[in-house]
Amino acid sequence: MDLTLHSVITRVIALQDASQVGEARRAAQQMAQAQGLDETDCGRVALVATELASNVLKHAGHGELHLRALPHPTSPGVELLALDRGTGFELHECLADGYSTSGTQGIGLGALARQSEVFDVYSDARGSVVLARLYRKRDTQADLRLGVTQRSLHDDPACGDAWQVAFTAEGISALVVDGLGHGEEAEKAARAGCRAFADAPFARPEHVLDAMHQAMNGTRGGAVAVAQFDYDSGQLRFAGIGNIGASLIAPGKSRGLASHPGIVGGQFRRVQTFTFDDASGQLLILYSDGLQSRWNMVDYPGLVHLHPALIASVLYRDFCRGRDDITVLVIALEPAHV
Repeated sequence: MDLTLHSVITRVIALQDASQVGEARRAAQQMAQAQGLDETDCGRVALVATELASNVLKHAGHGELHLRALPHPTSPGVELLALDRGTGFELHECLADGYSTSGTQGIGLGALARQSEVFDVYSDARGSVVLARLYRKRDTQADLRLGVTQRSLHDDPACGDAWQVAFTAEGISALVVDGLGHGEEAEKAARAGCRAFADAPFARPEHVLDAMHQAMNGTRGGAVAVAQFDYDSGQLRFAGIGNIGASLIAPGKSRGLASHPGIVGGQFRRVQTFTFDDASGQLLILYSDGLQSRWNMVDYPGLVHLHPALIASVLYRDFCRGRDDITVLVIALEPAHV
């Protein structure tokens, strides 16, 4: 089954006092209802949201809960991520039912894991990120090994960043576009580019960029990166114009993917597609300039082996500039059963 995921701003709920636990629960339950989950599954989502938000306040004092719908024609779901900058915790202890770092009676991360179809955690001295994905219980749809966080500057309803990912039986095609500046005009530029990408996401990357250049002409223009992965050959093709960051990550190894200077929809000298023949099993990370580029996965032992949604959220937490729209897209380059 072919599947295309479209750009949606991540719902971020600040967690600073107990009153926001209720807000987190209601927002998560409403998202589950909008995804078509039944009463039982909506109840599971609400429970997990309540416990994740409560745990952040108990052991870190403050943090954020990120919510994202997981659209799918037959197996929709909801993603919840709890982020904090606490002192971290010992994972094997916290997975025990009833364990609480604050001395209160919690249901334990182990119980939350059993409520969730996908559950993963990263914790160190800089803080913790906890991931829960919940799908309809009756479905057996495999989880997509993709993570993304997107947030507009000052939580503006308009976001100048956009992303798309297309899955087919043959491979993956991913786009990140950053319209110049932020706000409505930047969003118009990014959306024009997305529409052109959607017309032929698996055309050669340089041809995709040419089509986007035509579509974005007359807008502010923007920075664009297109990456395509072929399941059978393990080959990755990449082309970029402007300052979208791109990296291929494997355990103990990282390489940046080069883009050319210029503005899509404005002016650039050339488009060149770079080919990488050994990308299978690695992580592709694409990000707009709302994320600082000085991060290094070596500083996060073990993170490269965890769910891409955790990786995107850790990078967001620690390297968000806070003065522009931000998108962080992480894809495991492996066959996806969509």
